[in-house]
Amino acid sequence: MHRRIGVILFGLAALSLVAAVGIGVIFGAREITDRINPECTVTVGEHTAKLQREQAENASLITAIARQRGMPARAASIALATAYQESDLYNIDHGDRDSIGLFQQRPSQGWGTEEQIMDPVYATNAFYDALAKVDGYESMVITEAAQEVQRSAFPGAYADHEDDARAIASALTGNSPEALTCRAPSSVDSADATLTSSGLTPRAETIRREVQERFGDQQVGGFAPGGVSEGHMEGSAHYDGRAVDVFFRPVNERNKVRGWAMAQYFVANAERLQVSTVIYDDRIWTARRSDEGWRDYDVPSSSGGDRAILEHRDHVHVDVFA
Repeated sequence: MHRRIGVILFGLAALSLVAAVGIGVIFGAREITDRINPECTVTVGEHTAKLQREQAENASLITAIARQRGMPARAASIALATAYQESDLYNIDHGDRDSIGLFQQRPSQGWGTEEQIMDPVYATNAFYDALAKVDGYESMVITEAAQEVQRSAFPGAYADHEDDARAIASALTGNSPEALTCRAPSSVDSADATLTSSGLTPRAETIRREVQERFGDQQVGGFAPGGVSEGHMEGSAHYDGRAVDVFFRPVNERNKVRGWAMAQYFVANAERLQVSTVIYDDRIWTARRSDEGWRDYDVPSSSGGDRAILEHRDHVHVDVFA
């Protein structure tokens, strides 16, 4: 009898081991696949971080909120390293005990309700609220600052993601121009082309609202047929109400950084927002040629107009598919 029980227990243990190995293989396979076929890449100096679309979208949100709050790029690096370790930059609805969301925050520990924590905007602001209370976080080692907020049982693990976090934060805060690029569909299903009250199609109107929500009170322009167009070339998406211009004036280094933060934000969210083209600072990214990343933007010599405007030195141009 004892021998039979022992055999049964051994069998159960063997099955558990196989299941654990199987789970490990599944997650390992996903990680390998993600690394081999990244949808987005960030290259700063000699370091390249690889991201899937959802990870890039969440990273861009985390970084944009840091900028909204007037926090330094260091804050975004700390938040990104934390979210990498806690959820791999996915907004997951499970974790250790009652941990959930991007930062694996726990309702039982006062971070908010489950519904609140599963809202990436709420969760990110909650993280930054706690980080802002850490005296001197700007000069702390990333792992130490993250641990002050998270109180993790494995504080050293945050260090595994420091290089990726710093590169992504540098790109999405605009400090590293044209460092982030993503692959995107070369076409999407057609949509309603009826112009809204802003003179934009519904898709372009979504871009305008996104600018206001993530970047605050920027000067935003569009174009409605029959209106006056400043410097737009023939065939421009502005004439169909599919384009939004966001101005960063005067043209100086501070505004150039702000412009690149926005330009790369929209590339990171290109699939979600059905973005076709992003142009800034004489560089262009297009969904149809997204495998090529950022390219030189060649303005036709016959286009006329103010060349600085045509080269988009003072504004980010975003247009959407028809």
